This record gives sequence, structure tokens and C-alpha cells, in this order.
Amino acid sequence: MRYNIVGEPTPVVICDLEVGESMITEKGSMVWMSPNMRMETGSNGGLGKAFGRLLSGDSMFQNSFTAEGGPGMIAFASSFPGAIRAVEITPERPVIVQKNGFLASERGVDLSIFFQKRVGAGFFGGEGFIMQKLSGQGLAFLEIDGYAVEYDLAPGQSLVVDTGNLAMCDATCSIDVKAVKGVKNMLFGGEGAFNTIVTGPGRVLLQTMPVSGVAAALAPFFNTGSN
Repeated sequence: MRYNIVGEPTPVVICDLEVGESMITEKGSMVWMSPNMRMETGSNGGLGKAFGRLLSGDSMFQNSFTAEGGPGMIAFASSFPGAIRAVEITPERPVIVQKNGFLASERGVDLSIFFQKRVGAGFFGGEGFIMQKLSGQGLAFLEIDGYAVEYDLAPGQSLVVDTGNLAMCDATCSIDVKAVKGVKNMLFGGEGAFNTIVTGPGRVLLQTMPVSGVAAALAPFFNTGSN
């Protein structure tokens, strides 16, 4: 499979497949394809995995697209201005992604539910108690809200991340949440009451414009109350 990502800040990834190769997607992200791409919808792993994907922010069913009778082409578009990142998934290097971060992947990639090991990270970490885990073997494409910035953390090295800005990290990283120090800082600092702490070793991918932040910024302009 060959691919090309074009069109940022409203990107699309165009994938060229050999005959018999397949791509999977969760949420109707296909925008165009060649006529010989065959679509099949299924639970991909049984009812248990299907419900797990539903809890982690995606649909219960996955769409599979396979090139038949010759090479095929299929394109997947991001649902929000930002970036699309290609990530190689291997059995030795699974990754954790934000809810709704998965766009598409090769068939060998498995999407499942991921529970935070620490309850505090779940309730206050900005993306909820449940995130997504990508494991298996193959190339996966992730949606990034805004611009993507990547760090490679050494063992024990940490980053303090604002709510919602953590897009992806290696499964070797740990995620925790700590309250902002000082009552005045917490109540009047405008930076929220909690920060997410990501500790290495592993890659960390951050996003500059999470959808939740954009929604909060625009909310005052959509006041439906009477003047």
C-alpha cells in the first residue's frame, strides 16, 4: 500500500492498494475511491470488541474496503481542520490515541478499548476515562486537531499537557493527572483545574487545537437567550 497526505489544514490521505489489499475505517471517512473497491461492514472481532469500540468513541462496526480485479484507490478525509499522521503499528509498539482519533488503517491493525490505569487520569484528563488502543501490525492514520507536535520522551521524562491536547502516545508511556497548584491559580488562572502528565519512555504526539477547546471558545457567541 502506498499513500499520499495532501490538503492540510483540511487534509485527505489517498491510498493506492494492490489487488487483494484492504483498508478499514470506523466512521464513514471514505470520500472517494475507484470503482473496483469492494465494501463490507462487520464487527471485526466479535460483539465484545464492537461494544468496546463503541465505548471508546467510535462505531460498533467497521467498514472494510478491498481492491478487487486489479489495483485500487481510496481516500479518507479528516473531519476537522488539522493534520493526518501515519503511524506504523507493530506487536512490540502499540499506541494509545484520543477518542475519535482513528481515521483508517490497514487490515492488520486492531482497534480496541483502553482504560486508564489511574482513575484520576480518566475523570480529569480531558479525553474521558476511556481512550483507544491500536495494536497488531500495519499502518494507521490518525486525525490531529490543529497542528501536530511530536516529542520522544526518555525514561522518567515528563510533559505537562493541557486538557485535550494529548493526541497519541506510545503504550509504554504513563498518563496521570494532577491538580494545578494554588487555589488562585486553579480558580482564576484560566488554565483549568487539572493538567495531564505524560511520562516516558515513548513518543508523544500533541495537538494544538482540540475540538473541545474550539467549542468552548465559540460557546459565548452562540448564546440563544433573549437580549
